Amino acid sequence: MGTYYLKTPISDEDITKLRVGDTIYVSGILISARDSAHVRMVESIRKGEKLPVDLKGGVIYHAGPVALKQGDTWRIISMGPTTSARMDDFEPEVIEKLGVKLVIGKGGMGPKTTEAMRKFKAAYAIFTGGAGVLAAKAIKRVLGVHWLDLGIAEAMWILEVENFGPLTVVIDSYGNNYYEDLRKNVREKVKELSEEVNRVIKDVLHNP
Repeated sequence: MGTYYLKTPISDEDITKLRVGDTIYVSGILISARDSAHVRMVESIRKGEKLPVDLKGGVIYHAGPVALKQGDTWRIISMGPTTSARMDDFEPEVIEKLGVKLVIGKGGMGPKTTEAMRKFKAAYAIFTGGAGVLAAKAIKRVLGVHWLDLGIAEAMWILEVENFGPLTVVIDSYGNNYYEDLRKNVREKVKELSEEVNRVIKDVLHNP
């Protein structure tokens, strides 16, 4: 397991170096997008409309900020991750059509997103839940905000970050998914334990 410092735009070469368990830090441009922003992105893709920002080689962060407006500028106070599973229905299309290379969130993502990341060379990493203030410290400035009609938390924020992290890779571009593998291993262990318990019970019943 290694540690990597990535700078946007992220290349296929950057992504294929990563493996599940690696630690990464990101510098450059980071885009926040939660549920509503993903819905709008996918609607725009299907209508052939141009998005407010080019996401090719980009990073999407599943998060909504606590933000304070000071004059004409915004200051991010806290920006912890939200549960990524809610974006599972949209992320494969976003990765394929927009060229996103890294997705950040918490809680993992499912098989369809994992397959899209394998096919189109992308990765998913988690940021520690509850550490929104730590995340905000890596945000150097707000470059822009779009779709504020969705609300501050659901809007698309364009952020300049420096060494945003630490992030842990849990889905890599080779189809490895830490959470899915963990669930599989747990199911196998439960099955083994169940069989062992049944065997012991049978032995006890037959040998009182």
